[in-house]
Amino acid sequence: MEPPPPPPQSEQRRPRQTLASSGYVSTVDEIQVSVSPCDRVDAGDSKDGETSGYLIPHLPEDIWRHIHFLMPMDAAARAACLSHAFLSSWRCYPKLDLNRRTLFSEACSDNLSCRIDNILNNHSGIGLKILRLDLRSRHIPFPCIDKWLQVAVTPGIEELTLLLDQKYKFPCSVLSDGVRSTIQSLQLDYCIFHHMLELGPLRSLTRLRLMHVHITGEELECLLSNSLALEHLDLNDCDELTFLKIPSVLLKLSYLSVIGCWDLQVIENKASSLSSLTLFVEVSKLSLGETSQIRSWSEVNTPMLPTKFLNLKHLTIQITGETLSPSYDYFSLVSFLDASPSLETWWLDVSQEDMEHESIFGGSSHLRQLPDRHHDRLKSFEVIGFSSAKGLVELTWCIVKSSISLEQLTLDTLHGDGRCSGGNDNDRRDKFCCSVSQAVLEEAFRGVAAIRKYIEDKVPPTAKLIVLEPCPLCHGTTVDYDR
Repeated sequence: MEPPPPPPQSEQRRPRQTLASSGYVSTVDEIQVSVSPCDRVDAGDSKDGETSGYLIPHLPEDIWRHIHFLMPMDAAARAACLSHAFLSSWRCYPKLDLNRRTLFSEACSDNLSCRIDNILNNHSGIGLKILRLDLRSRHIPFPCIDKWLQVAVTPGIEELTLLLDQKYKFPCSVLSDGVRSTIQSLQLDYCIFHHMLELGPLRSLTRLRLMHVHITGEELECLLSNSLALEHLDLNDCDELTFLKIPSVLLKLSYLSVIGCWDLQVIENKASSLSSLTLFVEVSKLSLGETSQIRSWSEVNTPMLPTKFLNLKHLTIQITGETLSPSYDYFSLVSFLDASPSLETWWLDVSQEDMEHESIFGGSSHLRQLPDRHHDRLKSFEVIGFSSAKGLVELTWCIVKSSISLEQLTLDTLHGDGRCSGGNDNDRRDKFCCSVSQAVLEEAFRGVAAIRKYIEDKVPPTAKLIVLEPCPLCHGTTVDYDR
């Protein structure tokens, strides 16, 4: 960070100031140790040819360096501007978090590129373990970013984060053999990440997060195959991905999150230790491996499952109106009961603006049934946006019938949030339910009717049934359920 301007004339002779405003170093009055004339913080004032300043205690260099490294980056940079001893240790300061908040004060409007240039020119790159460059909302010339990465990404670095909002071609050459041996976390946003064949093994990489990154399925597969220590993989809006293949050599991979990536068609996992999975995608083929030990799941579009999740305990499925067609069969979700013998809680969101599925009141009222089965662990099943869709009623009926350990069934006929407190007008005060369309409201009442007719008397006495109906104070309309 650039040296601060000299203090005003009225402040130049103020005595006994602390070295850093953060309080990491005591005032000189409080330090009762011998000092050397060379250990002086220059105050920028002189009288009769003699420079005035504040004395600091004479301590071994490694102790001062340790103190310096414990300071926040902005305080450490200011200390380096005031002390030659700290300036030396600044050249190997281990963590650089360069963003608008750390580089600018409210009154400062200096050029961001110049500031980063000054910081990195005074840093040798040696000893740097964490580099975070947040350049979002700033137009930075790509040659500048190239230069900064060449200076700062050196052997010994452990974490690299580059956040942009413009497509930048990430130079794979900065990931030299020495860097690949030490880097543990890599996060890229709005980058073009090609030429994976140029990379060798990333021996220490445990976390990989790619957001809005241009990378193909073949390139990502190559990268993953070279990252044998990987534990955490996070993919967000990587639009060039059409398939994701996770090789069996990733023995430590326990966390996978894929959000967006709307061109993704196939996900194949062969990693045996996967325990946490979040998917907000639409895929035509999903294979997670027979030995997956999944404990949490969140997905947008769920096919029938050919695999087993022996340790899956908490299941969240969100099916939004944008991805749900009238031909989607809610009843197919019952396959999770067979696939997940350890399942304890299931949360299902099927909220829609317009329910276009076949209603239980619109055709045959015969409910599909599966052969007698018992699920021993499921304790809680909750549906947000419960409707009279025949497949959804069948799914709920089947779960209630087969879950012998069920303790609570919650069926919310609207969208979960936005209800008033209910009760009388004095209790409600100025609170009102969120407005909904007439179509949603009418379907909510049909959903209540379906619960009363097909579900309510099937719930065992040991389980609590919670039906969240439209608020009678805000939505007093009723409909003919059997029409």
